[in-house]
Amino acid sequence: MTQPSSTRDPLDLLIEWARAGQPCALATVTSTWGSSPRPAGSMMAVCANGRIEGSVSGGCVEGAVIEEARAVMETGQPASLSYGVSSDDAWAVGLACGGMLDVYVAAIRTPAHPQGTLDLKLLETIAARRQARKPVIVATELATGQSCLLSGDDLLPPMADTVMAGKIQARAREVFETGRSLRVEDDAGQAQWFLHLIPMPPRLLVVGAVHIAQVLAPMAQTTGFCVTVVDPRSQLATPERFPGIELETDWPDETLARLGVDNQTAIVTLTHDAKLDDPTLHYALNSDAFYIGALGSRKTQASRVERLRENGYSEAQIARIHGPIGLAIGAVGAAEIAVSILAEIVALRHNKPLGRLSGWA
Repeated sequence: MTQPSSTRDPLDLLIEWARAGQPCALATVTSTWGSSPRPAGSMMAVCANGRIEGSVSGGCVEGAVIEEARAVMETGQPASLSYGVSSDDAWAVGLACGGMLDVYVAAIRTPAHPQGTLDLKLLETIAARRQARKPVIVATELATGQSCLLSGDDLLPPMADTVMAGKIQARAREVFETGRSLRVEDDAGQAQWFLHLIPMPPRLLVVGAVHIAQVLAPMAQTTGFCVTVVDPRSQLATPERFPGIELETDWPDETLARLGVDNQTAIVTLTHDAKLDDPTLHYALNSDAFYIGALGSRKTQASRVERLRENGYSEAQIARIHGPIGLAIGAVGAAEIAVSILAEIVALRHNKPLGRLSGWA
């Protein structure tokens, strides 16, 4: 699940900085209105040495948030910030596009910097759950900065206020169902808690270490996917051809069974070889993968469909396969084909029409 340095995850970097003894803070978007470019749950990591990673507004208010983060690192007290067209500060930092957003900034607590409110051990637990591909909610009391973790096994926060605990539990179910972080307000409409969903990262499993895969793998990695290229032909699946990409050289169906396939996984076959593609598709069609795509012409796809029918797969199962793969943009060459494939995957992941109507019909 390695990511290129240009797209390092803010939480991973916070852990790295905090372990090195650096003061650091996490800025998180807690709510937005209008045309704010980043959704609730977007994060930016800020280090006292000047390094930052991530974004809370796409560039509009980052400078102001970084200044506030420096103050939070010094005092340890969390800060709730608001920016919008009605705020003089917002105009000063450039948020004049009609959007509004709230940002919460908390310093990381370590033995070297005990004044923070977001504990390093909590971040390490989150990282371990994400590595195991288990989503989790970080529930933070905005006034104090105190946080706890809520998972599918236990959504009731440990707190004395049973009324608020029940409200948080109900909203946590909503967060898991919708995939969207949100704030929990009291009866007076005041924000009290923020439920921050830390989801499983999207994953792309590419079967076939071919030329298109050499373009698609790093491109998908840059957009936030954890990428694994699978090909038993070890002369093709080499670090020299796929620098920084996780490689597997067992048979594809065996590899997929070992890695596990969840509903945040996309599977793409690129080999043009039925000995590799067919076992992959057999496994994929019985999995929760949100996207299954297979490279090939209409004729190749027709032959593939016929083989699947002979193996007892239903029309509904077969219809899950995107083939010909990618959006029908007239792609020529490996790079353009990779663009069309990734665009289709992203569209389907975000439930957009192009993910279902690729233009090939």
